[in-house]
Parts: sequence; C-alpha cells; structure tokens
Amino acid sequence: MSIAELQVYAVEAADVTGGVCVVRCVGGVARAGQVYAVGDERTGLRRIERYGRAVDSFDAGHVAKVHLSGPVVALLARGQVLTYVPPGGHALAEVEAWLATGPPLSDEPHPRTLRSLAVGGMQDAELPDGMRLRWGRLAVAAAYRCAVAEGASDLVRGIELAFVRGYLIGEFGPGPGGDPAALCREVLALIDLTPAEAAAQARCWRDLPRARILHLRQIKNLLRWTDDARPHLADGGPLAEELDAWSQVRTRLP
Repeated sequence: MSIAELQVYAVEAADVTGGVCVVRCVGGVARAGQVYAVGDERTGLRRIERYGRAVDSFDAGHVAKVHLSGPVVALLARGQVLTYVPPGGHALAEVEAWLATGPPLSDEPHPRTLRSLAVGGMQDAELPDGMRLRWGRLAVAAAYRCAVAEGASDLVRGIELAFVRGYLIGEFGPGPGGDPAALCREVLALIDLTPAEAAAQARCWRDLPRARILHLRQIKNLLRWTDDARPHLADGGPLAEELDAWSQVRTRLP
C-alpha cells in the first residue's frame, strides 16, 4: 500500500494554530483526519478543498487546498514533502519489502522518505534492540538508494552511511552494531588529502574557493561519525594512528 505524501506549493495563511496550504499529492491517497510528518514535527490534515468545495480525499497527481493544524505550518516552504504517519507508525516489514527490491516500486515513498523512516526506527529507544538493528540495516540500504536517486558523490554518500553505521556501533557495540575497523577504513579511503595537507588548507580556509571549503567541511562531517568506532581500535595500530592524526586536524576544518 502506498504511503500518502503531500508536496507544498504555497502557504496561503498560517498562525500558531495551523494554516492553509496548496499542495499536490505525490503518493497514495490523502484523507481528512490523517497525521503527517514534517521532519520531527507533526501536523494534522483537518480539511481538504477542491474546486471550492470540501472533499474527503484526493489522490496522487492532484492538487488541493488543505487546512493543517499546528504551528509548524508557518515554517513550511515550497517543495517540502509531508509524509503520512499511520496510527501505529510504518510497519518494519513494509519498509523491508520496499528496500528488498530493485529501485523503486511504483507505490514506494521517495528514497529520502524511506531513509527518514528507517533512521527514525533505528533511533527509537522504546523498540526492542533486535528491531532497532533491523531498522539500522534498512537505514544503510536506504542511504545507498538515496545516493543513487539524488546523484550524490561518494563523499556525500559516505557521510550518510558513516552516520548510520557509527550510530549502530555506539548503541550496540562491535558485532551486533557492526565492524568498527571496517567503518574507519572505508571512511579514510574516501578522503583525498593527508592530515598534513588538510591542516595546511585549514590555516587559510577563508581564502579558498567555495567548492574547496565545502569539500573540507564534508571531510569534517565524515570523520565525526568515527568517534564511536575509535574506542574499539587497538592503540598503536596504523589505523588508530591515522584516525588520531585526523582527529587533531578535524577541529580546525571549516
């Protein structure tokens, strides 16, 4: 079954209680009374209007004026996608089925939505550990699918993957959470500079071209997700020494 998703065209009115938006349904069927996720926030779909009259629902490919609840409406921007949240949340097996196929099924949510669902389940401390680990494996798969769909560079994809894998190691330890050494090796393999070269560029980073500044910032973001893996590396080994050299440089990167 497809997950309902609404893409914002315009916010016509908004205050602390909610507002009115013009939206396009880009997946599933939107129905009055549903709850939608906007990042970590929630908004309720109170009323739907099409051609000047109230309707109970509308489906993918159609535009409607919707009345939404909650202060988050005032923060919405054109192009944002709101995702329907079922009363019991999205089923783990349902997302596993989506990610077990080649990309993508016709009723599958956007790759970025899949990633958000998987990361949310992975980080839900109220779930059993085994279920959180399953969500974590899905978050890795969804990160790969996102990277392909969005044409992300290897470095950007590496940041998203390292975030998920580092989080799992930090929460569940080596073994169940993953291989700390493998994560660190893969992170370091994505960096095209030595620590000394990065330190030299960091000293004058404000004078560098914008693209180079962004590249240094991405390296910094990538390295931060090794923090939970580093305690599990043997001190004095070449991998630990290289990571420690980068830790000295990382704080100086933009």
